[in-house]
Amino acid sequence: MTESRPRIYHLLGNLLTFHAFPAETGDRYTIVEIKTAPGAGAPPNHHAGEDESFFVLDGEFEFLVDGETIKVSGGDFVKVPDGAVHAFTCTSAQPGRLLCVNSPGAMHDTFFTQAGEAMPDGTTEIPAMDAPPDIPAIMAVATSAGMTILAPADA
Repeated sequence: MTESRPRIYHLLGNLLTFHAFPAETGDRYTIVEIKTAPGAGAPPNHHAGEDESFFVLDGEFEFLVDGETIKVSGGDFVKVPDGAVHAFTCTSAQPGRLLCVNSPGAMHDTFFTQAGEAMPDGTTEIPAMDAPPDIPAIMAVATSAGMTILAPADA
């Protein structure tokens, strides 16, 4: 590991642990483990030029990929085509875990680390959300990173 910046972030009920930043992979990909609270996930979004794949480590999730609803659980794999609208929600009674690989990863690195709250090394529990998220700030970071977040009705 070559960077001394935080590796764990909290965003929208997701605890994101970076196992590899793009700078550590020759700017080819990023690997993020996502622990997601029941009912939480990622809102509908899309981005061009950034491949994204998910491997379900634990729990059950419902993904929306290009208008199709996909129910997955431990051991399942979900590939998001470049530019496709996608979202996910943890449907388990307990937190679920995903391994997410983004290529080349710079956009997701920027979005997660700038929109998320840095957490201390070793954090394993999803923090309680004490206040509603600052949606305009999250949207601004998404836009500057090259991601478009949609209202659920627009997905």
